[in-house]
Amino acid sequence: MPRTHCISQVPDSIVIIPTYNEKENIERMIRKVFTLPHDFHLLIIDDGSPDGTGAIVKGLQAEYPDKLFIEERAGKQGLGTAYIHGFKWAIRNKYDYIFEMDADFSHNPNDLLRLRETCAEGADMAIGSRYVKGVNVVNWPMNRVLMSYYASAYVRFITGISIHDATAGFVCYKRKVLETIQLNKIKFVGYAFQIEMKYTTIKHGFKVVEVPIIFTDRTEGVSKMSTHIFREAFLGVIQMKLNSIFRKYPEG
Repeated sequence: MPRTHCISQVPDSIVIIPTYNEKENIERMIRKVFTLPHDFHLLIIDDGSPDGTGAIVKGLQAEYPDKLFIEERAGKQGLGTAYIHGFKWAIRNKYDYIFEMDADFSHNPNDLLRLRETCAEGADMAIGSRYVKGVNVVNWPMNRVLMSYYASAYVRFITGISIHDATAGFVCYKRKVLETIQLNKIKFVGYAFQIEMKYTTIKHGFKVVEVPIIFTDRTEGVSKMSTHIFREAFLGVIQMKLNSIFRKYPEG
């Protein structure tokens, strides 16, 4: 069973990081987030990492009491379900700004401040975008860049939304977005999850803003990306669009 924590005093921001075998990165990431000039809390969703990632996080909880939390799940259950689990946890604990971010430093923790500021200034969802101003990707092979870039172009073509980086996984949500969009109706668990979350947020009438970031491929650990995940996204976008024709989206 997941470990549940009660929080007596909650700041406004929680960063959710799903992990599976991230022992090379997780301690550095935790320490970096806690050095930022804003009081971010961290929630790690670990899917039973056999490399001991969860144990590293639990070892750091004594050093960062009441701001570092972990929910442990049995085995790999998919990125989407990890984030949904974390979103519900964050809603229960009344955080105003809820972030999703990778553990491997492909997302620069310093950019959390810019995403939060964008939401504080009026956006309901702020996306750390690789493609809103050209292509800002470092250390990716060209085939990976092209696959990701044209995946977003494909999403725009099929769905009609104007997001340049529909597959981005570096996002800040205002709590009201996640309370409104009916998380139990989010169907995808892999790469397509990121697309579905953005599409659903826009269909509910929320304001979405892309914030340009530089994405740097991981230098430690092993990427979880595969052609199977991209294939799921390719077919999932069509299914998502067809399903939306018969679904009502109340304004947020």
